[in-house]
Amino acid sequence: MQQYSELAQSVKISHDKNNTLLDADHSLSLIGKGRSAYVFRIHSTNKAMKVFFPNHTHTAKVEAEIYQTVQSIEYYPTLYDAGENYLVIDHIEGNTLFECLTLGIPITEENIKEIDHALQLARKEGLNPSDIHLRNIFITSEKKVKIIDVARFKQVKSCNQWHDLKSAFHLFYSKSFFPKKIPSFILNSIAAIYKKRFLPI
Repeated sequence: MQQYSELAQSVKISHDKNNTLLDADHSLSLIGKGRSAYVFRIHSTNKAMKVFFPNHTHTAKVEAEIYQTVQSIEYYPTLYDAGENYLVIDHIEGNTLFECLTLGIPITEENIKEIDHALQLARKEGLNPSDIHLRNIFITSEKKVKIIDVARFKQVKSCNQWHDLKSAFHLFYSKSFFPKKIPSFILNSIAAIYKKRFLPI
């Protein structure tokens, strides 16, 4: 297999606002696109490669430093390699909280406590967990919590996203009458309203 740096160099992304994926090595399978990067599964491994858009390469260094800070905490992926525009971390088998909600997979009080604990451990390392949302928290196939996309864990300003998600869990989701399977368009609509601060919890 090629070196990680060579695999990252094989990923070609357009230098425009669309950040279109133009090419990638055949050993990389696209599994996601975020606000700043594409994510690939590296064939025949349990690893994922995150390749950042041309105008977000500075984020690669920041996120690598944060992953290094939390390497001793089991709730965060192992960082295997990092370069100018990429990271290599564990590929996580499981479902994000967003997927759990759309598929009707139960999210438990124990899951919420475990996420709380994971974030508290990051705070003890001097970080400020931020941008915690449904798509960057996984419940693995072993029913364990994993948190990804930690690039904003160094920001100074206070972030209430996890506090608000936790409040929504206790106020609504945990109630027996509340539906445990929610269509993605409804979740996306709620997220859009929340971002505009029209939905305080």
